Amino acid sequence: MSEEFDFFGDANVSKLFDLILELGMDLHIASTRIHALEMQLVRTGAVKPGEIDNFRPTESEKAVLDKNRDEFMSRLMRIITEAGPSEHPLRQQWDETVAKRNAGNK
Repeated sequence: MSEEFDFFGDANVSKLFDLILELGMDLHIASTRIHALEMQLVRTGAVKPGEIDNFRPTESEKAVLDKNRDEFMSRLMRIITEAGPSEHPLRQQWDETVAKRNAGNK
């Protein structure tokens, strides 16, 4: 991490702060969209107020929800494990991903 972006004097603290910001941003966006969707569904009569609280997914729906959760957690873990300067912190990971993809295409 370059000194220009090192507000806390500790790279690990800065990564943790990045993680918290990412979580906060995702939570705010998701919460806003969920509330808007539920309001719209209630407004149109597609669901009754409170009905979403009792939702139970089917096996295929659960698989989609689990996949979304796993992708979200991978994004968060990437923040903690990224290496390199702040200008291009994922350079090493990017190079490894490209190398794996290219090896798979041969």
